[in-house]
Parts: sequence; C-alpha cells; structure tokens
Amino acid sequence: MKSMWKPLCGAALAATLALPVLSGTAHAQKLPDQLTWTAYDVGSGGYNQAVAIGNALKNKMGVTLRVLPGKNDVSRTVPLREGKVPFSANGVGGTYMAQEGMYEFGAKDWGPQPVRSILLNNSDALLTVVAAGDIGVKTMADLKGKRVAWVIGAPSLNQNITALLAFANLTWNDVQKVEFGGFGQAMDGIINNQVDAAFTSTISGKAFQIESSPRGIAWPVVSHKDAEGWKRLKAKAPFYVPFMGTEGAGLSKEKPVEGATYPYPVLMTYANVDEGLVYAMTKAMIELFGDYKDAAPGNVGWDIKRQVFDWVVPVHSGAVKYFKEIGVWKADYDKNNDDLIKRQKVLADAWAANSKASHASDEAAMKAWQKARADALVKAGMEPVLTEW
Repeated sequence: MKSMWKPLCGAALAATLALPVLSGTAHAQKLPDQLTWTAYDVGSGGYNQAVAIGNALKNKMGVTLRVLPGKNDVSRTVPLREGKVPFSANGVGGTYMAQEGMYEFGAKDWGPQPVRSILLNNSDALLTVVAAGDIGVKTMADLKGKRVAWVIGAPSLNQNITALLAFANLTWNDVQKVEFGGFGQAMDGIINNQVDAAFTSTISGKAFQIESSPRGIAWPVVSHKDAEGWKRLKAKAPFYVPFMGTEGAGLSKEKPVEGATYPYPVLMTYANVDEGLVYAMTKAMIELFGDYKDAAPGNVGWDIKRQVFDWVVPVHSGAVKYFKEIGVWKADYDKNNDDLIKRQKVLADAWAANSKASHASDEAAMKAWQKARADALVKAGMEPVLTEW
C-alpha cells in the first residue's frame, strides 16, 4: 500500500430513507430529502464538520442531514452494518480496523467488514496525542510514567496511541492506563486531572477546551527525522504519515507542531450501499465544497485537490464513477482498489473458516482469529500489519 499523502494539486436517527440503502446496482443518482450520517461525539471535529456540511446540503439542495453521534467506532458502525444508515464520518477504527477485523472488530459478532471509503479529509490538523500543558511533556518519550487514556470500544483511538507510544519505544506497560467510556469523557478527564494524555484531533472542540483550562495544552512532537521511530510507528499504524500541524488548539502557521496524522474524518460506507446514492453523495460533497469549507475547523480537508485515491481502504464504485467523470481517477488507482478488495475477500474467507471451529472462550476465539487472519494474509502474499492485539 502506498503513502497516502499525495494531493492532486501541490441527532436523531432517521426512521426511513427516501432511497434504499442496500442495493447491488445503481438506482436514482440523487440524494433523498432526508439523510443520516453517524459521526463522533458532539463537540468533536468530525461532528462539527458534519453539521456544517448538513447546513450546506439544506441551504443548497433542500436535503436534511441528521447527524447521529456515536461515542466509539463500534457504535458509529453498527447502524451501517445493519443497513439503517448509509454513511459515516468515521475514524480509522471504523474503516481500516473494521476492514482488518482487528480489536473490537475481531470479536465473534463482528469480523472483517466490507467497508468502502468515499472521501478522505486531509486537513492541516493533526490526529495525535494531546497532553496537559502542566506536566512538562514535549515529546512522545516524555509520556513515560504519565496517565494515558484508553477508550473502551474505540480501537482506532487506542491503536493510534499504541503506535505513537511505539514511536518513542514505549508500550502501555510504560504508562498508567486509565479507562474511559467515550472520547468526550477521556478529553474531559484531562481537564479534570483524571488523566494526563489522550488521543484526539487538534481541531476538536474538546482540544480548545483543554487549551483554555487551567492545565493548558501540549502536543508531543513526533520527529520526522527519527527513521527508526517511524518504522516502529508504521509497523502498528501504516495509515500514518509525517505532517506539520498548523490548525487547531494552540497551533498556527506561525506556531506549527512537527507530528503525525492520517485522514479524519473518513466519509465511508459499505460495499453493498446503492451506487447511485454514493455517487450523489460524492457529487454533493465536491460541488458544495465552497459552501461549507470555512464553516467548521478542518473542512478544508474535504477539497478534491487534497484527496488520496490509493489509501488503505478501497473506494466505493459510486465514488469512483464520479471521480472518473471529473477526470481525477487514474488507472493506477484501479489496481490498488482491486488489491484492497481482494484483501477483504481473503479476510472474509479466513473469518468464515475460523468461525466454524469451536472455542473454549471468547478469548480463545480471538486468539484463534488472530492466527488465522495472519496466516491467511501471509499465504496470499499480503502484509498482516498486526498479528496480535
């Protein structure tokens, strides 16, 4: 899989949808009058962006976008899996880790999911560890011995911290693990002095609250010159890239932070969602960009010029159709997409075979899946990335 950062140019659940969510073929290429996304918690960067996009959809197209907040990756993805909601402004957990069947998505009632990306938000923000400003943390190595948040049911948040700790050659055994039930609770935990660090976006509303709190805010540096550190980081999180953060709490072009990031949010869906509906959603997001790009922090990242079409999750055929129409989809992207779809099939077949076996406990079932998953990927000539978690 290739490096992702290659820009082209330098609250309630809707009861019904006007279009069927699931379909094997394309139908009407227009958005319904009422549409629902899931997103991160109220106050998160992803939620704020979704609300801003909803305002543009209402003002320009008469489409009502209802944003259903979910406190973790699983709760955001359940409505999509069940066909009740077609789209999510999700994180890397609900996309990449759902595809891979890792962490909570390796549990017996989940398994690898046939997810598809539509658009990636590549903003000037960072997705990284935030620390309280009163504990002297300047680099990832400084987190040793500090209290670090673990969000239950949020594999993306937890695996990202795991990878960033690995950058500094640290593990969870080197920090004090403090569990929280959701992203918002973890961030509030910093303000309330229950924890010292958590994972977030620099443009999260909670990050600005931490900045203005008595504890203040700090963004631990992830040095771009540390080749060995990056090797350890990417071994656990291949979707990460080096980036200078210039947007968010305590950040600016004049005061950047040397760090790491990946696309967030990822507007995603499932493979069986109607192609025409995905096409219409993609088209609306691109054509209305000027109406919402300045309406929430980080919205600039949805720009078509910042899109990456060969990331770690395949792009939905409805989005590909639109990208081809506007001339931004290259032939090389087809191979990457096809390879990723093949990877999902290898994972699905391995899951089906492993699920037929009986296991003494849920823990034993998870261990068996970890081995079966890794063995199947290696046999297919594919990188497992993680062999246990």
